[in-house]
Amino acid sequence: MRSTFIIAALLAFIIGCDSGETAQADIQLATIQCGTCKKTIEKGLSDVKGVVKVEVDVEKKIGHVTYKAGVVDLAIIEKAISALGYDANNTTADPAAYELLPGCCKVSVSH
Repeated sequence: MRSTFIIAALLAFIIGCDSGETAQADIQLATIQCGTCKKTIEKGLSDVKGVVKVEVDVEKKIGHVTYKAGVVDLAIIEKAISALGYDANNTTADPAAYELLPGCCKVSVSH
């Protein structure tokens, strides 16, 4: 009886540790420009382990991300967006990745 209780307690602990609880975050995407940016970020984040859902709103320049908090955190998600060539909150776009973006995805500078 006691061993059954111990096994049940361990099983509950293991399941509780990997409960897959999700968190949500809104990420400011100040440098996105178009639908191509949207597709690039949504596709890129879908490949990040622990990201459950991504919706990018180009007009509002924001990404709504649902993720498994025990698997990935916001800093990793921001770095993944940076690696795609875009700013994410206070994380600056990787310059090399930014240079590889199509012209429509680059911030136009008025002189």
